[in-house]
Amino acid sequence: MRARQMNPVVLAFVGDAVYTLIVRERLALSSGEKTGQLNKKAAELVSAHGQSDLLEKILPLLTEEEQEIYHRGRNAKKPTKSKNASVGEYVRSTGFEAVIGYLYLTGQTERIEALFFTEHS
Repeated sequence: MRARQMNPVVLAFVGDAVYTLIVRERLALSSGEKTGQLNKKAAELVSAHGQSDLLEKILPLLTEEEQEIYHRGRNAKKPTKSKNASVGEYVRSTGFEAVIGYLYLTGQTERIEALFFTEHS
């Protein structure tokens, strides 16, 4: 499984895009608001702070494998720093995105839905 061997920051790169798309899709389909308001809501949800908050709710639900991917992402050396989040929020959000990227690349989209888009969000 190639995704298992990938750099966790690369997994987070993919996970960021996947999470952003899913959040935007859900907002667009569930709201009649204009794009400015949708963009504001999306930005709150996909921010490091928003991801860190959601992660706290789902962390106990992660499998052993998902926890390992999360820890690899959280502990990975990042090429950039966040301007709008604490260091803790930023490293947790990288782990969060790594899990999403891993699940997406391994075809586990139903697991993404189950973890991140059920009653927890």
